[in-house]
Amino acid sequence: MLTGGELAALIVALFWAILVSFLAYALLRLARLLGETAELVGDLTDQAGPLLDDMAGTVRRANEQLGRTDVITRQVAGVTQNVSAVTTVMSTVFGGPVVKAAAFSYGVRKALGNRAAERPPARPEPPARRALRQASGKGRR
Repeated sequence: MLTGGELAALIVALFWAILVSFLAYALLRLARLLGETAELVGDLTDQAGPLLDDMAGTVRRANEQLGRTDVITRQVAGVTQNVSAVTTVMSTVFGGPVVKAAAFSYGVRKALGNRAAERPPARPEPPARRALRQASGKGRR
């Protein structure tokens, strides 16, 4: 049989073996995780190059479009200034005469209207004449 010291040494050796087994298992899992991480980093590195190239192309095209938009904006500003100038000229050239013509036509209408209002009212038709006219079937002349 085993003595007390030998038994204690056997138990300690058994616990050390179990501990080393768990540590070995953990190290194997950690090594596998590090391998997968390295593979993932390699894949990301392979995909990052073309992705960055695509992004650079997109930014380049966006800058070209912004340049075109800037040109169009400047041209629209020029057109706006031209339209404003034409409007000013047209209002200067036609505004005065049109206002004068409108005032003149208003004055003529007002004068003709006042003249018509100054006419004496038409005489009312006598009742006897109205009765004769209605009896004969003729309308008012």
